[in-house]
Amino acid sequence: MQFKIGKFTRGMKIHPILFSLTCISIFISSCSLQKKIGKTAAVALADSSLVNAHVGICIYEPATGKYWYNYNAEKYFVPASNTKLPTCYAAMKYLGDSLVAARLELDDDSVLVIHPSADPTFLHPEFRQQNLYRELRNYDHVRVDIDFSGFDEDPLGSGWSWNDYQEDYMAERSPFPIYGNLVRFDFKGRAPASIPRVDILSYDNVVQKDSSKGVKHFQIRRSLSSNTFEVIPAGGPYVPENIPFRTEDILIKQALEDTLKLSHGTAIRYSGPGKQLKGKVIHSQPTDSLLKIMMHRSDNFFAEQSLLMVSNEKLGIMNDSRIIDTLLKTDLKGLPQPPRWADGSGLSRYNLFSPKDFVYILNKMKDEFGMDRLKVILPTGGRGTLSNYFLASRDRIFAKTGTLSGVVALSGFYYTRSNKLLIFSVLVNNNHGSATAIRRTVEKFLQNVCNR
Repeated sequence: MQFKIGKFTRGMKIHPILFSLTCISIFISSCSLQKKIGKTAAVALADSSLVNAHVGICIYEPATGKYWYNYNAEKYFVPASNTKLPTCYAAMKYLGDSLVAARLELDDDSVLVIHPSADPTFLHPEFRQQNLYRELRNYDHVRVDIDFSGFDEDPLGSGWSWNDYQEDYMAERSPFPIYGNLVRFDFKGRAPASIPRVDILSYDNVVQKDSSKGVKHFQIRRSLSSNTFEVIPAGGPYVPENIPFRTEDILIKQALEDTLKLSHGTAIRYSGPGKQLKGKVIHSQPTDSLLKIMMHRSDNFFAEQSLLMVSNEKLGIMNDSRIIDTLLKTDLKGLPQPPRWADGSGLSRYNLFSPKDFVYILNKMKDEFGMDRLKVILPTGGRGTLSNYFLASRDRIFAKTGTLSGVVALSGFYYTRSNKLLIFSVLVNNNHGSATAIRRTVEKFLQNVCNR
C-alpha cells in the first residue's frame, strides 16, 4: 500500500513511529470500511431476489483512488444498456458541441450530393429544429443524390434478438435515418394513417366495430423481410403504434421525396465503403440534447446511431467493429478487463464488461467532461429510467440502468451523506425472477452504503 505525503509535510520531519502508527490507523480504517460494506452486501446477496443470481459489485472513491468494496468486480457480465456508457463517452469526446446532420456538395453536373452522417434526429418528432431539412429545401431546383458509400454495417446489430424486429426499441441502423426509422401509425377517419406513408393491407376485411362505442379492434404487424404492413384482429381497441421499417427498402426514397418534395426526384447511390466524406457541413442539434434523451430513456436507436456518428467523424466510415476496435486501442486501452464490446446500445448479449470496467469509464468521463455536464446527461433519482427509484437520493445519484431478460445493471455516481463522491457498478446476471425486486435490493444496498 502506498501513501502520499501532502504539501503541508514538506520540510517537516515525521517521527518514524508516528508515521507507522498513522499508516496502521489508515489501514485499519480501510479494512473496517470494507468489512462494514461486506456485511451490508452479504445481506443484499442473501435476499431472495439475488440468492441464485451472479452478482458483481465495485465501489470506488476517486478522490482517494481507493476501492471501498469489490465483489466479483473483475469478472465479466452481460451489461445490457450499461453498454451505452462507453458509447456516451465516445459521443461526448468526438461529436463536438453539435451533431453533424450531413455534408453537402454540388458536383460538376450541378447535382447536389448528400453525404449523410447517421444523425438520428432528421425529421424525428422530438426535435423541432431541422436545419438539414431547411437547407435541402433550397435545392429543390436541382437533382439530389444520396451517397451511402460511407455505410459499412448491417441494419440489425450482432447478437440482437431477431424476433423483436417490429418492436419500437429495435429500429434498424442506417446512414440516413428518417423519422427515427419508425413508421408511426394512428387512426384518423375511416382508416389508419402513417408517417412516413406506407400501404396497409387487409384493413377492410379485418376491422371490427363495437356497435355501441365504434371502437376498432385490430393491430398492425410488419412482415419480417419487407415493408409490408398488415392489419390483423386484436382483442382490444387499437392503440397507436411505432413499428421499425426496413431501411434497405425503397421506402426511404419514397419518404424523402414525399417530405422534401424534390422536383427532380431523389437518386440513391451505392458506391462501396471507404470514401472520406467532404463538403459543406450542416449541423442539427446540440450533442448533449441527444445524449440526455439517450441516457434518460435508454434509447437504443440513439445509442446505435451515436456510435455510427463517432465512427463517421473519426474514421470516415460508419462501422461498429472498426470504431470499437479503435476506441479500445486508444481512449479505452486502460480498461482493467478488456471487454467484448459488440454494439452501441447493449441489445446484444455478446457484450461482456466487468464492474471495474464501468467504474474506469465513469471515472474517465468525470475527469474529461466534468460532473456538471454528466449531471445533465445521466438521470437522477425520480427521473428517466430511475423515475421510480432513489427518490430520497435525487441530485445525489446519477446513474445508467440496464435491463434484459435475466440481466439487471446499474452503474454511476453517488454522493454520500458527507458529500464524498463514489463511483459504483452493480451487475446482476442469470437471475430468474422479478427485475423490479432486484432493482429494489440494489437500491437498498447502495443507499445503506452511501448514507452511513
